[in-house]
Amino acid sequence: MELTPPGPRGIPPLFARLVDDSALFPPGTATMPEALRAHFEARAGDRSAMLGVFLCQASRLPELITELIKVKPKQPLPLSLIIDTGLGGVPKAISIVESRSELLSLRMVEMPAPSDVDEVWLERVSEFVPEDVIRVVEPRRGVGWLDGVRKVIEHGSWPKIRCGGVSSENFPSVDEVADFLAVLSGSPGASFKATNSLHRAVRHEDPETGIAHHGFLNLLVAVARSLSGGDVRAALSATDGQQLAEEARALSEPAAKAVRALFASYASATFAEPIADLEALGLL
Repeated sequence: MELTPPGPRGIPPLFARLVDDSALFPPGTATMPEALRAHFEARAGDRSAMLGVFLCQASRLPELITELIKVKPKQPLPLSLIIDTGLGGVPKAISIVESRSELLSLRMVEMPAPSDVDEVWLERVSEFVPEDVIRVVEPRRGVGWLDGVRKVIEHGSWPKIRCGGVSSENFPSVDEVADFLAVLSGSPGASFKATNSLHRAVRHEDPETGIAHHGFLNLLVAVARSLSGGDVRAALSATDGQQLAEEARALSEPAAKAVRALFASYASATFAEPIADLEALGLL
């Protein structure tokens, strides 16, 4: 991934293209026109270098294309295609995207893995997804989960970790996230993507549900520590934003790029909140 260098409108390498736009997914409630309008506004804004791809379900591709025809974007929309139609629906969805190359630029295809991730299924993923498109596979947490993560990595895909959702069981524990990072940092050349409930920078408790949410800054610092032999669990558990910010700020540019080579991006239903948190911490 090419990282935007710091500059007047640039973003430090640690945060370049970190946030993928999942406004169409819960807890986001945006309609397709609203989501696209906000995305293009962000892409034209001062923090645009922090924005990654736009996420859209395969089942909503016709709706997306209809709206893009109205918008007439100057550049094709960088797209991550979320497969909600089953693996068999991948070739048709990709064919639709490729037929509208003036509107869409397919960068990534993401899909959930079956409970038992095997070589046959992963080979079909490779057959269906073009070589120049990133494959992201989400193994299901549970018994044998980390074995599934290893198989995904060995197959040349990015594993995805779900860090939250609508109920408490969707939130992995600090130990589960640390174990996931241990597998990734011990696999040369591996990258991963995160998703759900990471719109805030620092770990915090939701006042309405009482559920502890992971922070994306915690995750960045934890990855840095996993690469340097530091205390990963302490970084994931930390709630002191200034302390995390100081550690992130102290990373050299090569160290920041190594972190982002491993932690490629995460999906957020809001772009404003991650920006506001980083600004408040003095990191932008």
